[in-house]
Amino acid sequence: MNNKAKFISILAAVSLLTGCGALNNSSQDPESNTEAKTAVQAGASAPTEEKDCCKDGEKDCCKDGVADCCGDSAEAVLGKPEKTDINIGYLNSTAHLLAFVAQEEGYFKEEGLKVTLTQFSSAAELVNGLESDKLDVAFIGSVPTLTFQSQGHDVSIFGGAMTNGHGYVIKSEFADKDELGVEVLKGRNVASVKNSVQDAELQILLKNAHIEIGEGADKVNIVYFDSQKDAYAALLNSSIDAASVYSPYASLAKSQGYKVVYYCAHEKALENQPCCRQVAKTSALNDSPNTFTAVERAFIKAYHFTQSDHDKTIKDVKKYIDIDEEFIDTEVYGGYSVSSPDPDKQGTLTLKDTIIELGYTNDYDIEPYYNTDIYKKALDSILAENSDDIYKSLEEHFNDYE
Repeated sequence: MNNKAKFISILAAVSLLTGCGALNNSSQDPESNTEAKTAVQAGASAPTEEKDCCKDGEKDCCKDGVADCCGDSAEAVLGKPEKTDINIGYLNSTAHLLAFVAQEEGYFKEEGLKVTLTQFSSAAELVNGLESDKLDVAFIGSVPTLTFQSQGHDVSIFGGAMTNGHGYVIKSEFADKDELGVEVLKGRNVASVKNSVQDAELQILLKNAHIEIGEGADKVNIVYFDSQKDAYAALLNSSIDAASVYSPYASLAKSQGYKVVYYCAHEKALENQPCCRQVAKTSALNDSPNTFTAVERAFIKAYHFTQSDHDKTIKDVKKYIDIDEEFIDTEVYGGYSVSSPDPDKQGTLTLKDTIIELGYTNDYDIEPYYNTDIYKKALDSILAENSDDIYKSLEEHFNDYE
C-alpha cells in the first residue's frame, strides 16, 4: 500500500473507531431505575442469580466488588483510597469540566478525597508536575501525551476528558464568514502550538487538501508558540493572520470579530477526535489503584451531572474558566465537543497511528501506558448502585470502543 492510501485509511479509521459524540445526547431522569439488578465483579460485568440476600439476613451471598450491595459503601467494597490528598492539574479550558463539576458538586468528597485543582499553561508543565509528584492527575492533550510516552516519559492514560473542541480562527479581513475551510489559510501566517492535537489536525487537513506547509502564496506558514494562550494572543500582532483554538477560545474569538476557519467536529476527517486524556504516573496507578478508582468514580458522577443539569454545570465551570456563561454554554453544549470520562482507547490508538504517519513521533508499544481497568472498575461499581440510562450509555460506549 502506498503512503497516500495508507494515510487515507488511517483517517477513515479515525472517523469510524471513535464514538464519544453519541454520549452527549442523554437526558434521562437520573433518578430512574436506581435499583441495582446486576451484581458486578470488581473487574467484570456478569449477571448473578437474583436473591434477596439482605432481607434474608444472608449478607455473605453478596458478591465481592459490588458497591452498595446490602448497604455496603463503595469504600467498603472497593477498598480505602491509599492516598486522599490529591492534586489535579488542568488547562484554561472548558474541556476539563469533569474536574470542576466533581469539585463543586462534592463528588470528590463523597469518594473520601480532598482535591486541589491548579491551572497550568501547557502540556509540558503538566507532565513535569506529574513527574515531580506535584500532581497526581493531569488533563493533557492526547497528542502531547502520546509523544511524551514515545520519548520515555513514564505516564499512562487512564480516562478521557474531551472529544473534539478545536479549530482555527482568522482575522475578518481574510474571511467574510465562518467555516470556509483550510483553503483560506493559503499565504497566511498561522499561530499554532507544536506537539498539540490542534497542530496535528491542521496538518491532516492541509495534507488532504494538497496544501504545502511553508512560506509562499499557495502555502501555509505555521508559526509555533509554547501554549494555546500565547498562540491566541499572537493574533494581536500584525504578522499573524490566524491561530489555533481550543474551547473556549473559539467563542471568545468570534465575540472579538474573528472568523472560524473550521471546527474539527465539522470536519469528516476529524470526527470524534480524542482530545484531552486523564493522565497519571504509571507507577502511581499501579501503587494506588483504590485512589484512582475513587477519582474516576467522581469524574463519572460529574459526567452524569453534566447530562442532567446544564444550568448548574455552566455555573460550576465559570468558577474556573471566567468567561461569559453564554460562551460556556456554546462550548459545552453547542455540539462542538463532548466531555466524557471514557478512555476511548480505540480512538486514541488510531490517533497514535496518524501522528506517526505525520512524523510527530516514532512508533512504540502503548499497551503498558494505557490503563482501562481503573475506569471499568469505577464504572461497574457505580452501575451496581445506579444503572440509569446515562450510566448505561457510558457502559455501552466503553464496551464498543475499549
